[in-house]
This record gives sequence, structure tokens and C-alpha cells, in this order.
Amino acid sequence: MKTFLLKAGVFPFLLGVMAFTAPSSVNKAEMPLFQQAIPERCSIGNTAFQPGEELTYKLYYNWNFVWLSAGEVTFRVKDLGDEYHLSAVGQTYKSYEWFYKVRDRYDSFVDKKSLLPNIAIRDIQEGGYSVYDKLTFDQNKKTVKSLRGKTKEVAEVKEYITGDCMHDIISIVYHLRNVDFAQMKKGENLPIKLFMDKEIWPLKVTYMGKEAGKKIKGLGKFNTLRFGPEVIEGYVFKKDSRLNIWATDDNNKIPLIIESPLSVGSVQAVLKSYKGLKYDMTAKVAKD
Repeated sequence: MKTFLLKAGVFPFLLGVMAFTAPSSVNKAEMPLFQQAIPERCSIGNTAFQPGEELTYKLYYNWNFVWLSAGEVTFRVKDLGDEYHLSAVGQTYKSYEWFYKVRDRYDSFVDKKSLLPNIAIRDIQEGGYSVYDKLTFDQNKKTVKSLRGKTKEVAEVKEYITGDCMHDIISIVYHLRNVDFAQMKKGENLPIKLFMDKEIWPLKVTYMGKEAGKKIKGLGKFNTLRFGPEVIEGYVFKKDSRLNIWATDDNNKIPLIIESPLSVGSVQAVLKSYKGLKYDMTAKVAKD
């Protein structure tokens, strides 16, 4: 069950079916300034989101054909001058905590020009498992320093060689929202790389085409883009498992539903509310 909600539903987009807690402060003074030469192929301009955007998802877990309402996760974007501060925070509902209690927070500080991360912080408590992991990326030297431990107070530093175009679990969500999927064919794969849990994960996202009139409970029907991100085989996923993600077919490219089959049961994240979008929600075609 360790890090189950995280690895069960990240998109990316998402990336994620994650559960988090209320915001905690992050000391920006700890962060170095990054002015480095990043390969052009690693960079992508931001045309999909803006500071002030806030997306909240409701999380469900399926157990023996019964859907349990598990919790909520909220993604936020803040402007920090040369960087965006991307965060994902939330928590499981009290009614679910008899089964599995989660209190997590993720922060990613990304360069505005490239949308690559400079700093990524993960502070999570999931059941009896906890970890603090602060990643400092050097995109030019292709390394990352990890300050990791059960808590921040006992964390230890270790450096890893990563390669270029390296993302963290939150930055990759906003990177993918800026991909021009109109230039991709159905079935075409998009490679992605992220660093998580002391390892590099070279994965891919399969573009599965458009789907009209997808119903989202409480919000209405939407024209969507569908994706099938590859997942990591192990204690959470069976071999050849794949996420199913529906995002708005408009300039916002907001994930609407993220479905994830698990080795036991399945988990789903459904968009509950949104505000501060860069563009009008033109993908919505009918009210609920």
C-alpha cells in the first residue's frame, strides 16, 4: 500500500490520483537561482495555464464493485517571477481513514521558459509510511541532489546522475498540458522521463484520440482528448497496466477523469471544480 495513491494515478498529468493535506510553507530562500543552458528539445513554452489556476479532484477507490469516496486533491499555480510554483495538496476524508489515511504535499518550482523543475519537494504521510524528499535539479549538469528521509530533520543528501529533460511528478503534469496533440496521430507515443524514489523512470504516454460528450458527474458533458500513460509495474500495477485519462479538448487541456486499474481494485480521480483558467472552458458542451 506504500505510496499507493501517488503511484496509482499520476498523469500527469497528473499526474495524479494523489491525496494531500493543507498547504505548508516552503522557504524560497533555500532555493538557488538557476540560469543554465537547457537543450531546446527539453523546453516547452506555456500556453495552457496561468497563475491563480486551481483544480480540485475528488478521489474514489473501488473495492469489490463498491466505489468509496476517498478524498480530494487540489492543484494550484503561483507566480514567483522567473518560476511557477506548482503545488498539489489535500487529504483523505475522515470517513475513509479507517482504511487508509493520507496527508501529503507536493511542491514543484519550475523555470518559466522551459517548464523544467529546479526544486521539487515531496512531504507525505500515507498510512504508517512517511517520507520527506527535496530534489534539487541541475538541468545543465544532468544531476539531481536528493535530501531524503522519514522526516526533514533526519533527511540525508545523495546526488544522482539523471540525464537531460528530467521532470518531477508535478512538473510533468503541466508540461504535458502544453503538448500540441493536434500534431500527433492516434496511437502515437510521447516519451517522458521523471525522477522519483531515487530512480529515473523512462515512460511513455499514448495519445488515443478524441472522445465527444464525456460525462463528468456534477459538471456536465465535455469534448475530450484521451490518453493512456504507461505505468510502473510492481506492487501497485499488474504487467502491461495503463492509466486512462480524459482531458478537455480545448486550450486548457485540463484532466477531467483519471482511471487507474490496480493489482487489487481500481482508483479514479474526477474533476470537482476549477477556477482561474487561462481560457474559457469551450470543451464543455452540456450541463450536468
